[in-house]
Amino acid sequence: MKSKNSIDIVALYISTPTGLKKKESIVVDKLGIEDDKFYGKSQNRAVLITSTYAYSLIRKNNIPISFGELGENILVDFDIHKLKKDDTLHIGDVLLQITQPCTICDHLCKIDKKVPKLLKEDRGIFAKVIKAGTIAKSMKGKLTSHFAN
Repeated sequence: MKSKNSIDIVALYISTPTGLKKKESIVVDKLGIEDDKFYGKSQNRAVLITSTYAYSLIRKNNIPISFGELGENILVDFDIHKLKKDDTLHIGDVLLQITQPCTICDHLCKIDKKVPKLLKEDRGIFAKVIKAGTIAKSMKGKLTSHFAN
């Protein structure tokens, strides 16, 4: 039986100047994700975690979208509403700390004008890296939270 705090990783991505690149694994350190175009820009926004739920919201409105188009680094099959500020997420040896919800960016209008409104509270959540390491798609995450039940 799957633990309610167990997080399945669906896909991993890095941002490049030409778009997102799907990866089998990513290397993270205190500055973020190595080879990501946002590496070293903001430790509190080092990793963007998005849920498959965000994609479901968009698709329910007959808007075609592929995983990765929301700009996430880690796509999970988990209710990210359970992730609260200062919660920790263990993935292998990596330790991430949740910092803030992801804001809606103008580039989402390129997908469809309705997307920013659809994802107002559901785009994703940012995390900073507490303990460096490698995250592989085959790994599972485990949430540590005072709020998770």
